[in-house]
Formats: sequence, C-alpha cells, structure tokens
Amino acid sequence: MFFAAIPRIFPVRSLALSSLLGALVLSVPASADEKKPAADAGLLPLEELRTFTRVYDHVRNGYVDEIDDAQLLEYAIKGMISELDPHSAYLDKEAFADLQASTSGEFGGVGLEVSLEEGFVKVVTPIDDSPSAKAGIMAGDIVVRIDDNPVKGMDLSKALNLMRGAKNTPIKITVMRDGVDQPLEFNLLRNIIKVQSVRTRTLEQDYFYIRIAQFQLDTGKDIAQKLREQLKKNPDTKGLILDLRNNPGGVLQASVEVVDSFLDGGQVVYTQGRLDNSNISYNAEAGDITNGLPLVVLINDGSASASEIVAGALQDHKRAVIMGTRSFGKGSVQSVIPISNDRAIKLTTALYYTPNGRSIQAQGIEPDVDVERVQVTSIQQGLNTTEADLARHLGNGKGGKESNRKEREQRRITSAELLKEDNQLHEALNLLKGLHIFIQSSPLAAAPAPDIAPDIVVQPETPAETTSQ
Repeated sequence: MFFAAIPRIFPVRSLALSSLLGALVLSVPASADEKKPAADAGLLPLEELRTFTRVYDHVRNGYVDEIDDAQLLEYAIKGMISELDPHSAYLDKEAFADLQASTSGEFGGVGLEVSLEEGFVKVVTPIDDSPSAKAGIMAGDIVVRIDDNPVKGMDLSKALNLMRGAKNTPIKITVMRDGVDQPLEFNLLRNIIKVQSVRTRTLEQDYFYIRIAQFQLDTGKDIAQKLREQLKKNPDTKGLILDLRNNPGGVLQASVEVVDSFLDGGQVVYTQGRLDNSNISYNAEAGDITNGLPLVVLINDGSASASEIVAGALQDHKRAVIMGTRSFGKGSVQSVIPISNDRAIKLTTALYYTPNGRSIQAQGIEPDVDVERVQVTSIQQGLNTTEADLARHLGNGKGGKESNRKEREQRRITSAELLKEDNQLHEALNLLKGLHIFIQSSPLAAAPAPDIAPDIVVQPETPAETTSQ
C-alpha cells in the first residue's frame, strides 16, 4: 500500500447551485509541485453537471427529511467512489481510523474480512482466533443479515459499523453458504481483535511452519527474524511451510519483504496504472536467508492481494511449490489518499503483475499441487506388533536405539490428529519430506540446491469426505 500526496482542499461557504456549477467547470492552474492532468483529459461534461445540480436541488428541497448540504455532498462522494469497483471507498472519520488500526494490528469487532460484491457482503476470510473463526464462519459465506438488519444493498461501511461494538456485546450474523439450502445463524460475542501477523512452530523435528495471518507494517521484518532464529537454533532444518490460507492481504511493501527472505534477488511484483507513481517495480535484494531450503506455500480461496503477490512471485521464480486451492483473485492496488486530517479515499490506482507478467485480477493463483481442504473421519486401528514388542527379543547388535511401542503409539496419534485437523498441512509436510529425500539422493546433492518448484507432479490422496473452507 502506498500513500499519494495530499491534494489541496479549498474551503467553500454557502455556494448557490449556479456558483457550484461554475466552480466545477472552471479550471484552476496547477502549482509547480502538482502533476498536470493529461492533455486529452478533457473538460468536465457540462450537461451531466447540470443534471447533478438539478438532482441535488430536488433532494435538498424536496426530500421528506431535511438534510444539510455537507451531508448531501458526502453522500455524493460515497456514491461516486463506491460505484467504481468493490475495493474503492470513501473513508469517513471512523472508517479511516479503523483502517489505520487494522494495518497496525488491533481493532474491535467480530473478526471478518469482507468485500462488497453485487450488493452483497461476502466473507473474504475470518481472522485467526476471532469470534467469527471460532464460530465456523467461512471464506465465501454471504452475509445476509446482521442482527435484524438485512444486508443486501447496504453500504459496506455501514455493514462494518454494524459489526463493530464493545467487547462482549452480542451480535447475530446470518450467512448463506454455497451447497447449504438454509441460512446459517451465528451468535457471537464481539471482542478486541488483535491480529498476530506471524506465528511459527516446529513440525516434527526438522520442518519449520510459518503462518502469516495478515500483512502488517512489520511482517517482513518479523519473518526474517524468525527464519534467522530457527536456522541458528537448528542448522539441520530440512524444509519450510509458509501458510497464507485465509490471509486477506494488507501492506504491499510487507509482501515484498517476505518474498525477499526467500529469493536471491530478482523482481517480486510490478504495478501499472495511469499515473507515473503507479508504475513501480519491486525487487528482492541479493541473499536468500534460507539458502534455498525446500519451501511449500499453502493457499486457498481466502488468500488475497498481498498473499497472492507472495505466492505468485515464488511460483514464477520456481522457488516454492504452491499447494492448496485457487486463490481469491484480487490483483489491484489501492492507494489511501488523505483529503483532510481525519478523512481519506481508498482508490484503486493500479493492477499488479507477477514477475512473468501474469495478472491475478479475477483469476487468482493456480496451485502447483491442488489439494482440497477436507474433514477426515479417523478410524481407530490397533497398533501392529513388531519385533521390538516381542518378549526376549534380540538387541540391535549395532547399538542402535530400539523402537519403543509407547513412542510409536504417540507418534501415530499425533500424525492422525494432524491429518484430521488439517489435511493440506499434512500433505505439505509429506511433500517436503519427499523433496528432501529427492535432493539428498540426487547425484548433484553436493551442488547448490536446484529450483524446487518442480517439473514433478505430486498427486496426493484425497479423502472422499470434503468440506468447504
């Protein structure tokens, strides 16, 4: 995300409609530091301006309730911007403050990232550990009611305001879900949403898992720090999993910094728009922190914007295997342009493209390995007896550690629970193990690590019972 220059604002007092029309038609010379409009920009259309003033006059004088001029003009601004695309918006005082809070990592509400599509509020993703995520609201759900308020046709900022509230206050969210005939109702308690951008854990012994919930200002620095700490603690780390599922995006620069930790230079993403300052190329610096360790990136239909920048760059550079399902497909860049101290517009100013020139807009990132998220019903099976379980069994003879039944049982239970909770993560771990074996057994194992986004096709086993995510 980048911030455009603050445009000049000229205060106006008690303009008559004819004066307003005249002011709109007149052109004001640009100052030396302002970018002049293109020569073919043309004059504002006079007939449409006359239509606007007629409508304004009718509403101002004839609407059933009296509305002051400032409120009417704000409505006009909101309407003008909201009609452009689902992501452009006018940010009033409260919405601007909320946006600033969300990029810093804390705000109040139910924890839903949403967009406006054809008059409906659609869930992009529930935020990790939020009331919505814990209740089971899913990416792709359509919000149809907030408490007793129908949502269709509602302004997005109004819907967001309805979902906000004090901690522990109740709210009912009603959604429609693809494949489910009846609306689903979720009774939630609002909470303070603290978005922890980066979480990590060790999978088994030598495999490191990184979860990015949202791209915030410091996400790139956090990733670099945690990678260095892990590799210092365990130099024998064999592979990495980067989990971008249900990550709605965030700060563009942070996504570039994340990719920088895994690439040894090269282009990450470039943007193209109508203004010169919208045409930017973002590049990684030399030096891969991980020294080419095998990397699997998990994505799904809740992975949007900055998440797709990361996945697309790593895929184009053949630096990672992308696994999961097709991503959301938000390939546009929004600039937040302050128009006063406490108000702004969020305007789509560019499209972004992966290093290979792919536009992700409305298409998304197609994974290298397609794995649907499923709910697996575990079947309790007996633990087979092995030689180590037999009474008076012979020792190893080479001093090797004997297999312990209790340890084997614990490993099996852990693996089964991992599969039950998250089959995509389980498949990613299996793929990393396979890549490690492949690289180690290669005659070129002593050479620098090759590109790992394979020309190998991995076909995971897909359990029959599936659920949406």
